[in-house]
Amino acid sequence: MSASSIRIAAAAALLAFSAAAHAGLFDDEEARKRVEELRVTQEKNAREASERIGRLEESVRNIGVVELLRQIETLNAEIARLRGSLEVLANQNEQIQKRQRDFYLDLDSRLKRLEGGGAAQAPAASPPATAVPEAPAAAARPASKEEQAREVKSYDAASSLFRRNDFASAAEAFRAFLKDFPQSALAPNATYWIGICQANLKDYKAALATQEGLLSRYPQSPKAPDALLAIAAIQSEQGDAGSARNTLEDIIARYPGSEAAGKARTRLAAIKR
Repeated sequence: MSASSIRIAAAAALLAFSAAAHAGLFDDEEARKRVEELRVTQEKNAREASERIGRLEESVRNIGVVELLRQIETLNAEIARLRGSLEVLANQNEQIQKRQRDFYLDLDSRLKRLEGGGAAQAPAASPPATAVPEAPAAAARPASKEEQAREVKSYDAASSLFRRNDFASAAEAFRAFLKDFPQSALAPNATYWIGICQANLKDYKAALATQEGLLSRYPQSPKAPDALLAIAAIQSEQGDAGSARNTLEDIIARYPGSEAAGKARTRLAAIKR
């Protein structure tokens, strides 16, 4: 090989080595770039993950607040319901107290009559269309102390059953009272409470007949306006608003100064709204 050939071969070898070295340097640079890109990507992913976790934590906290608000609303609704129940119970208690006052006023008036001696004979009239016993046509006679005591005990026993809301037993007890003491001054009252028992038992036909019987037999009784008021309530319960309105107006016309008339005016005003 000539010297020139050797020089050419050496130059070619040197050139090849230089290219290889440059290629190696280029590969290192690319690797560094890729490593840097991976690092940047990882940092970005880490930031996004951290942000996502932060949002999730905030959502969890918000869910806790929403749940708390929901529970508060539920409690408020329960409080409102309980307040409504208390109002209903207060009204029921007021009605029970009124019934008790009514019963004891009846009893007091009866005791005063008994202290005066003798029992007033009930007006003769046709009996109500129910199982209320008809008063026998016997002359009134002074009652003995024992009879007076039995009469008071019988009426009070029926009243106690009514106050316990045992309407079926109360009705039977009042019927027994009428059978045993047909000429009692409390006969209209016992008849009235039989009708109220029947209404509470949803036997509206019998309840109407009983109250109408009271009006027929005892038209001058203090219980007559109350019987009309009960009739109006039954008519309204049966969906006969026209008849109920007429009955309420009848109470006001016939018994303008009675407590029943005051209630009738209130109910008429509610109907007209």
